Amino acid sequence: MLAIINGRVLLPQEPSGHFAEQRGLAVLVEDERIQGIVPQQQLAAGTEVLDAGGRYVSPGFIDLHIHGFAGADTMDGTGEALGKMRQGLPSTGVTAFLPTTMTCPWADIEGALAVVRREMEKNAGGAEVLGAYLEGPFINAAHKGAQKAENIRKADFSLLKPWLDTIKYVVLAPEELQGDYGFVAACRRAGIIVSMGHTDATYEQAMEAYKQGVRHATHLFNAMPPLHHRRPGTVGAALDTDCVAELIADGIHLAPAALRLVWHAKGGENIVLITDSMRACGMGDGPSELGGQQVFVQGQLATLADGTIAGSVATMDHVVRTFAGAAGISLARAAELAARVPAEEMGCADERGSLKVGSLADITIFDDEVRIYATLVRGRLAYQAKK
Repeated sequence: MLAIINGRVLLPQEPSGHFAEQRGLAVLVEDERIQGIVPQQQLAAGTEVLDAGGRYVSPGFIDLHIHGFAGADTMDGTGEALGKMRQGLPSTGVTAFLPTTMTCPWADIEGALAVVRREMEKNAGGAEVLGAYLEGPFINAAHKGAQKAENIRKADFSLLKPWLDTIKYVVLAPEELQGDYGFVAACRRAGIIVSMGHTDATYEQAMEAYKQGVRHATHLFNAMPPLHHRRPGTVGAALDTDCVAELIADGIHLAPAALRLVWHAKGGENIVLITDSMRACGMGDGPSELGGQQVFVQGQLATLADGTIAGSVATMDHVVRTFAGAAGISLARAAELAARVPAEEMGCADERGSLKVGSLADITIFDDEVRIYATLVRGRLAYQAKK
């Protein structure tokens, strides 16, 4: 039995589920799971302890949308690449993630999916692979962003059928469906979450997609028309419904005021923080690659040769800190958007996303600057900062 002590434990409050910190508690971990959350004075003598030193004790972060990290990328299509991501991500507080594909030739996407499937079956330490997030190829070329236009194609559910056990999200431009939502219905029956993104949809088209079951928005504001007072577009539809909206809160993709506006417009609900990071993340300034295109990194900014913003080099600890500061909210509430919200949307909230008895002991410990001190995956120490 391991007891995490001397922390500000982030616990869901009834009935809202919102996180609030509680002191004086010990989180008891054994056999991969949380066995108890008890007053610290009740610990038996001789219990092994991990001293949080007054830091936050939070559920591990879940990154729904991440292309790469530390020189590796999902589209490398190798176990070595995903292994590098698995081992490195706990240093950023991430305990589980969805490797994200690009709009590439379908054979290359299938190669990446095959590796994701194999990695889903492993319990080899490091952050866990929960499935794949398909960013394209069913998008609108007018808002392709860093995706390659020649690889864009019409939505075709037959392409997904061999991978229904692997794909968790698929991104599409709803206007490209031309009113035929059979693809969306098939995805929903298969348990795949359909997201609107890289889209030129009008408000009316986006609202119709929402009614048809497209209840997620990929990196809101980015790769879609801006919010306009007479043409609200996809942004307006996402803010006007309980659609789950992704935000890249890296300080580059969205201004602080935009983050605050989303927080207030959605009442602090149905927001998920993502990194959208690529292989250049953690590698410093200089040239890199994304989806076969050269990328240039300077600080937190990554661009294609023509200046188009190309993914991000942000880590999850960075986006949690940035969003909390911009929105003027507690780190407890910001941590929800990287843990509870994605777990609930994916239907794995019984296992992940909140600290409660019986859930997996996926835990990250961080200070007031969201500097990660330690991360546990299934109760095993996957990262601890050097003293």
